Amino acid sequence: MILHNRVNRDVLKEQIRNSTRKRTTLSFYRYVQLSDPASYRDQLFIDFSKLEVLGRIYVAHEGINAQISVPDDRFEEFRQFIEESAELTGIRLNIAVDDDGKSFYKLKIQIRKKIVADGLNDETFDVTKRGTHLSAEDFNRLAQDPNTIIIDMRNHYESEVGHFENAICPDVDTFREALPLVEDMLADQKDKNLVMYCTGGIRCEKASAYYKHKGFKNVFQLDGGIIEYARQVEQKQLPNLFKGKNFVFDERLGERISDDIISVCHQCGKPADTHTNCVNEACHLLFIQCAECAEKMEGCCSTECVEVIHLPEEEQKALRKKVNLGRQVYRKGRSPKLLFKGSTELKTENK
Repeated sequence: MILHNRVNRDVLKEQIRNSTRKRTTLSFYRYVQLSDPASYRDQLFIDFSKLEVLGRIYVAHEGINAQISVPDDRFEEFRQFIEESAELTGIRLNIAVDDDGKSFYKLKIQIRKKIVADGLNDETFDVTKRGTHLSAEDFNRLAQDPNTIIIDMRNHYESEVGHFENAICPDVDTFREALPLVEDMLADQKDKNLVMYCTGGIRCEKASAYYKHKGFKNVFQLDGGIIEYARQVEQKQLPNLFKGKNFVFDERLGERISDDIISVCHQCGKPADTHTNCVNEACHLLFIQCAECAEKMEGCCSTECVEVIHLPEEEQKALRKKVNLGRQVYRKGRSPKLLFKGSTELKTENK
């Protein structure tokens, strides 16, 4: 049994783009002790392949973190598999808000040291003593309390296109950077209501336990994150306090939660909130680009990259071999190639 994809990624992408078969994008996570992550990973790849699941999944001793898509005609079968799984039964499936079903084009399951890179030593505190979970209604109510501080536990490129009203949005590239920064920022406000949120809730599970360990008295987290909040707001007709887009780590790069556009094109400064990756694969920088700049710059982040994409393919491949992109693709707003970063609103809130 082959336990990884062997088809060219471009072929897979084209297949998904042209497919008329409906799929549902969703995410889930669980902190659960896995004694043998490698064996669990292999079996999960087999089981999910049979169900035609696509997506990106991280498995570690501490649990599982998944962002996937499932064919609609296999969804109930998938749900049944989850309920019959000792490791996953009872988990919440966070269904995507703004979804065309073309979020993933292959199945990739990786073994990691942690399911979220937090930089914490879990042996120094009790990770099960988490903050109080809040429904959308409870979150809205607590947000009106003057004794409440709302913290966005996501990265700068996520909060730039969408965040809750009056939230503090740390200007960080990674979750592990946000943890000590927020702790220092609020060191003299440990008696206030500390309300955290993230995309689907997984980052706040660990962060809330960490901040309780650090002496914060009233720690809360938005249950199910922005995704579940948006679902409850629509279902219960609640006021929507989230403005803009929810950044997602798949082919969509974002799902709209409100009509507000709170960010700008990184190339011309016009209101825009469409993330894209530079089409020069030796760069692949993630940035915000309006439709006009996308046409003018041919999907590139700079004139240098425009020149590269017009080189013969063999020369482009040679350039790519010399580049180790790593996480640099996410340093979009910090690239000297881009003239505009963020919006006045975000900069004011982060002073």
